[in-house]
Amino acid sequence: MAAPPIRKLPPNFLWGFATASFQTEGSTNAEGRGKSIWDDFSRLPGKTLDGRNGDDATNSYKLWKDDLALLTKYGVKTYRFSLSWSRIIPLGGRNDPVNPKGIEFYSNFIDALLANGIIPFVTLYHWDLPQGLHDRYGGWLNKTEIVQDFVRYAKVCFEALGDRVKYWLTMNEPWCISILGYGRGVFAPGRSSDRNRSPEGDSSTEPWIVGHNVILSHAYATKLYREEFKSKQGGQIGITLNGDWQMPYDDSPENVAAAQHALDVAIGWFADPIYLGHYPAYLQQMLGNRLPQFTVAEWAVVHGSSDFYGMNTYTTNLCRAGGDDEFQGLVDYTFTRPDGTQLGTQAHCAWLQDYPQGFRSLLNYLWKKYKMPIYVTENGFAVKNESDMPKEVAVKDTDRVNYYRGVTASLQAAINEDGVDVRGYLAWSLLDNFEWADGYVTRFGITYVDYNTQERIPKDSAYFLVKWFQDRSQTAEESTPSLKQLMAKASAISIASTLSKGDSSISAIPISWVSQLKAWVARNILAFFSLVKSNIFRR
Repeated sequence: MAAPPIRKLPPNFLWGFATASFQTEGSTNAEGRGKSIWDDFSRLPGKTLDGRNGDDATNSYKLWKDDLALLTKYGVKTYRFSLSWSRIIPLGGRNDPVNPKGIEFYSNFIDALLANGIIPFVTLYHWDLPQGLHDRYGGWLNKTEIVQDFVRYAKVCFEALGDRVKYWLTMNEPWCISILGYGRGVFAPGRSSDRNRSPEGDSSTEPWIVGHNVILSHAYATKLYREEFKSKQGGQIGITLNGDWQMPYDDSPENVAAAQHALDVAIGWFADPIYLGHYPAYLQQMLGNRLPQFTVAEWAVVHGSSDFYGMNTYTTNLCRAGGDDEFQGLVDYTFTRPDGTQLGTQAHCAWLQDYPQGFRSLLNYLWKKYKMPIYVTENGFAVKNESDMPKEVAVKDTDRVNYYRGVTASLQAAINEDGVDVRGYLAWSLLDNFEWADGYVTRFGITYVDYNTQERIPKDSAYFLVKWFQDRSQTAEESTPSLKQLMAKASAISIASTLSKGDSSISAIPISWVSQLKAWVARNILAFFSLVKSNIFRR
């Protein structure tokens, strides 16, 4: 009996891998780069698990051609990387000079990607604030200064690179910038109310101020792009938010509510203002006057300031009411079910277990709530104790393969069965790299990096993902709909329109099917209207 045909992903679906500048580039003093807040912070005793810093990382500033060769070998459609603000504007400010060597480096890299058929997916800010701005006025704590400086930095990037970049991300994971940098104090600049960790900082107020200023910086950079660059450059711009699926510990009303509260703080804090135009009611209730408010003029810029939803996610939490951590929405997280079993396979980092069902649930939640196309901009797994293994063993990363096998199945189910409009998936990460406060202990790469030699060795997970996406990517011929297919879709959309008006005679059509049809039209709108036009004139 023949095997069933492999279901294909949507036409023009983007897949690839992601990295960030400070985690990979190294060369922190090369060719005019200024300091970022992570340079000195990672050198402080006790700030990284292994006491190591990002001075070398994976040396990708020098070895970028090796990285490009890997990407080409893997056959990716896109590659997400971030720009180093302090490499482009060493002191960071709107009146500070631009470093031409920094621009040249990224320009050459983008040209090389495009020459190899790889679409650049570029992040403006992935946590490495220029140290000069932190020293000058407190960085993200100073709304008046940071918004203007970030917008100028964005403008420099749009002017120099935007003719070739069609996908921009303004910020990576504002929750982490705010909470880990200014609340828990475990990320640069390391501010916290815990005086054993930091000599200064206020965890009750500063994270919420920083989050507010990050949203505004994102929104005004988006406004600039849309007003001055989008019409001539033709790109899209958005933001990427971290947030894991939050599942009630049991069916009790208080734990069901707790799961929603966790989502409100982890995701809604940023997504609700940007996509819905208001803060979550629970967040306002929890924080009261500690939550900074936008003016009417600011709301007009913030609301609608992303062309898509950038989704970073790794795991699922079981949620119980009664927690005491505001950063988790006063919700207690656990991986242990009521029967004592674990949710999934434990990763090297304590906060991550493998639970692919949650990935599908989160995609559905975001699609239904925010109704925006989704790009999965990070998703990955760190195998337990991988750094302690000989490289010959580490590359046989079965737990990571199993993680991606579950996630990709959930991805395809969300697209093909649930009608979620997912347009891309970028696994974290292309390489093992400097994993922030974990140093080099925790490895997320689908490519093994020997930090002594900088040798790159593909892991089994790389081969799995490459084959999975290649098998499901549509060829140009497959992705071009025929006249018959277009007519069928047009007829179906007519049915869907009738259904939306309440015609009970066709109420048996599955809603998921209607959602898929609407998503199809969004992706093929030019061909669709061309067909309609030709049929009108034919009559």
